[in-house]
Amino acid sequence: MLYPFKFTPQFFHKLWGGHTIAQWYDHVPADFENVGEAWVISDVEKYPTMVANGPHAGDSLQDLLEVYMDELVGGKVYEAFGNQFPLLLKFIDAVDDLSIQVHPDDEYAIEHEDSLGKTEMWYVMPSPDHAAIYLGWNKEMDTARISASIADGTLAEHLQHYEVREGDVAFIPTGTVHAMCRDTIVAEIQENSDLTYRLYDYNRVGNDGRKRPLKLAQALDVMAFGPVKDATVTHPEPVMNGAVNLKKTPYFTTNLMSLDRPVQRDYMLLDSFVAYMCVSGSCTVTAADGEAEDNSVSLRLGEAVLIPASLNDIVIEPHDRCKLLEIYVEI
Repeated sequence: MLYPFKFTPQFFHKLWGGHTIAQWYDHVPADFENVGEAWVISDVEKYPTMVANGPHAGDSLQDLLEVYMDELVGGKVYEAFGNQFPLLLKFIDAVDDLSIQVHPDDEYAIEHEDSLGKTEMWYVMPSPDHAAIYLGWNKEMDTARISASIADGTLAEHLQHYEVREGDVAFIPTGTVHAMCRDTIVAEIQENSDLTYRLYDYNRVGNDGRKRPLKLAQALDVMAFGPVKDATVTHPEPVMNGAVNLKKTPYFTTNLMSLDRPVQRDYMLLDSFVAYMCVSGSCTVTAADGEAEDNSVSLRLGEAVLIPASLNDIVIEPHDRCKLLEIYVEI
């Protein structure tokens, strides 16, 4: 039985994590002092999200895929990915600088890691003053200069630095060296991958008293050594009670919906699941063509809902005002 699925997030304690996104949820583990990430829809093997509503409560996203297959994700998506959900959706709260890092593409990741690569985008949430990111080199680099900059702690000086604000969108192609800076909160849409190759981590130590491991050799294998043209920071203007495209890639399409009245979305021609991430306010999402009793779910800041591909007539009723990221895959 298919209906809009909500999931219980997976929470991750991070050295650089904060306290903001933890306040969005009712079930953060009591021993988590710094919640750096909340994975709201995940099919990552060790960290799957479990259905939180309706008859399938307690089932994993993988369980749903094995039963419903193309009815859940769409015919072309299922043909391309099989019983692997193609995306990972999360919120990130950084009160300190994240490591300077890079992600591999699909070809490298499949060959070396038995995983998808990690193309990703960030939608900047309301953050404290001075939210910022690093995105790509600001000059041509080489192995010797990178190694010397890591050794003397000046690697960040060679990166493009952007001050960002709510509604900014950063697109991070694979091979792009990047990092979030302190006091920055984002919603992240990415391929279903947990691969991160750290170049530099500010010599921080973990709870075990040791420096966190780097993966410099792998990073040098996959990185671009100059500025990446497709690595961009944009600020698409919202359209009230409509959808404005934030980013369209072969891996995902993401739109922003800003609502102050009920709207109807018709996905009849879209051969894909649809996910909504709530980035402001709250709403009720109803599958008008659903046959299950649980065809309506409430959605609030920090939550996500997965609309199966077999449900096409969706009504969204904002509670006053809300903003949603609308995410799907077009193949």
